[in-house]
Amino acid sequence: MSEQRKEAPGLDAALAQDLEKRLALATPDDTARGMFFNGALNAVRILGGDAAVERCLASVTEKKFVDFFNYPVSGFLKLAFTGAQLMGPQLGGFDVMLRKMGTQATTDFLSSAAGKTLLLLAGDSPKRLVTNLPTGYRAAVSYGERSVDWSGDRTGRLIMKRDFMPPAYHEGVLQAVIEALGARGVQVQGKQTGPVDTEYALSWQ
Repeated sequence: MSEQRKEAPGLDAALAQDLEKRLALATPDDTARGMFFNGALNAVRILGGDAAVERCLASVTEKKFVDFFNYPVSGFLKLAFTGAQLMGPQLGGFDVMLRKMGTQATTDFLSSAAGKTLLLLAGDSPKRLVTNLPTGYRAAVSYGERSVDWSGDRTGRLIMKRDFMPPAYHEGVLQAVIEALGARGVQVQGKQTGPVDTEYALSWQ
């Protein structure tokens, strides 16, 4: 436990405890694409420059990430938590920065070949895009289960089981995904239902 704290320097006690709980549930087989690491680092660089990026990289062993290579999600957790605490005060808090990281990663993903395919399959329908998201996640991470439960044409829930990121991160991801098809008045509200389980209420105009 103390070793994990050393790997995430500068985290306050509550965040360090939350991070340790998430790290304890991750295995070496739980991986995420490098684009998520790069998205988080890009969000940090925009706000804090290269010096802030270096501080984030100090929390992980790798110093460079290839977008479509797989890396342990434990490293992503450490990097994201460090970056969100470091840059959060500029934006209004840890969760606000996590949201920004999710938005940036989504922007990067949607400009990739896989992301463009997802948009193509959706046509101009945000609902179709969200329905296809579980498939998109499977292409990007090795862990977790995701399903969608619709209550209307523009309202529903995305249910995530065994996903390691805090709700704010995926709030940013989902908002950016739905807005990518021109939806307005997008609302995304995450609620943690277990240590690494979350439900997201989605709606748009």
